[in-house]
Amino acid sequence: MSTSNSKSKSLQQAEIWQTDAERALYAQLCNAFYAREIPRLVEEPDAARLRRLLASLPFYIERLAIRIVSGDAPLQLDSQNGSWLEKQKTQPPVHSKNESARFFSQYAKRGLIVPVLINDGQCTTVRIDSLDQVSDNKVHCNELGWFNHSGESLEDTHAQLLKPSKTIMIAACCGHQWHFNKRVTPKRLSLREMLLASNINWRNLKRPKT
Repeated sequence: MSTSNSKSKSLQQAEIWQTDAERALYAQLCNAFYAREIPRLVEEPDAARLRRLLASLPFYIERLAIRIVSGDAPLQLDSQNGSWLEKQKTQPPVHSKNESARFFSQYAKRGLIVPVLINDGQCTTVRIDSLDQVSDNKVHCNELGWFNHSGESLEDTHAQLLKPSKTIMIAACCGHQWHFNKRVTPKRLSLREMLLASNINWRNLKRPKT
């Protein structure tokens, strides 16, 4: 499906909403995501890539806004900033090799949304990624690379693949982070991360959303 056709479909979906509240929320989210992305794109040095990103931006923003308005995420929404809000735990999640191994040896599947613990020695956060390759003893995350089933990165010593749980996925969706294990201001998710967050199967974290 072309970007233009997908964009038209997204707009048609937006038009079927029956309530003023839904339409207002959709518009507010689109404005928030444009306000977030345009300053970032200004920093893009490659003119050709910038043109491509600008051309596709309306499609992805409208798609994300529709997913959020029509979704069922168990999170509080800050529509003005296009972010999720939930109370942050006092301590970051802890990686368990055994729990990761049991989970990914059984449930690893392409398209599954997964949490990845990032700890550079000072700041700890949980990022969202998705599996795009699965083998007998390792998995590949679309952005963060290869991990074995125990959650150990084969490419980045700062990253560990976690077993998905509601608590951990909420932390990832809300951008929770800790500096030397103390809570600090949450980071703002990228548009890609927000799209992944909107596609989490909250009813069954073991399966991709259909």
